Amino acid sequence: MHVDAAETPRTGPSFRFRLAAASPWPRRRIVGEAVLTPVLSGIAGILRTAETGSLVQGGALALVVAVLSLARRALPASVLLAASTLAGTFPGAFVLLVCAGWSAGSRIERPARALAAFTAGFVLHLVAGVATAPDEDLGLSVLVTVALTGGPFLVLAVVPGFAARYRAQRHALLDALRRHNAQLVRERAMVARQARLLERQRIAQDMHDSLGHQLALIAVHTGALEVDPELNGRQREGVGVLREASRSAMRELREAVGILRNDAEMSGPGPQEAGPSSDRAAVSV
Repeated sequence: MHVDAAETPRTGPSFRFRLAAASPWPRRRIVGEAVLTPVLSGIAGILRTAETGSLVQGGALALVVAVLSLARRALPASVLLAASTLAGTFPGAFVLLVCAGWSAGSRIERPARALAAFTAGFVLHLVAGVATAPDEDLGLSVLVTVALTGGPFLVLAVVPGFAARYRAQRHALLDALRRHNAQLVRERAMVARQARLLERQRIAQDMHDSLGHQLALIAVHTGALEVDPELNGRQREGVGVLREASRSAMRELREAVGILRNDAEMSGPGPQEAGPSSDRAAVSV
């Protein structure tokens, strides 16, 4: 039965996806890898050549170490297992084991998976070391053999892995604290801004209720006084000027209150505006 590829469930990220997740590298990392990879491969190749006297074997080991060094960021667990086997078989690959342990400790997020990777690496390193050990070393006790073979793995892989994991978790914690502090600063600014908007609306409401009411009363009383028959022309003219001044003050007050309310509404939500009972205070005359 043919199954469409789009309907096939995927249990995890593909090899290509994990390689793509490791790029693009920043310039600093590119320079570091360009320096570190030749150093690791060169040390491994020189030690292998000095051990066997064969340039071919030294070059082959150097090439393998270079490839694994470049892939350790994208595939930390796989490179750790391969480096553990190489270091147990070829002593010159110990430098790769240090870098692989560091990368695995910092890049494997789940503790259970990291523990499984280092445990499997220890077993592979132990098996490879025992398989390639001289015949006279095989006559030693099991405990001594494990100590001589697995001890270097603990020093070269586990210790850098713990150090790298501590460093990665510390950086993650600092990043989380920085994000949390930034969020608190934003929330504090929003609270302060909301408080300013509420204060602005309160001032506008107070001006509307108290000062507007007083100006409306002045306008009403001056309007009634202006038609009083007992006033002469000069007095009536003065009352008219006072009435026009109160009207002008009321218009300016309405404009100021409107500006305050419009700014508050445009800047953010504010309290509900006063009902019709407060609007009756500013009666248009």
